Amino acid sequence: MSAGGETGADVIKILLSLLLPPVGVFLEVGIGLHFWLNIILTLFGFIPGVIHALYVILTR
Repeated sequence: MSAGGETGADVIKILLSLLLPPVGVFLEVGIGLHFWLNIILTLFGFIPGVIHALYVILTR
């Protein structure tokens, strides 16, 4: 584990979230409320989707 507590899988999820936010959320929580919320946020604007995806990944 690194100093921040992120694993190698988390780093991959974070990188995917920067490119396609719903993919990172899907890999973290599957298809559920956060996934659908992230799709809506990404459709409204790319940056809100990225912020939400990073929040979901880094708080779990």
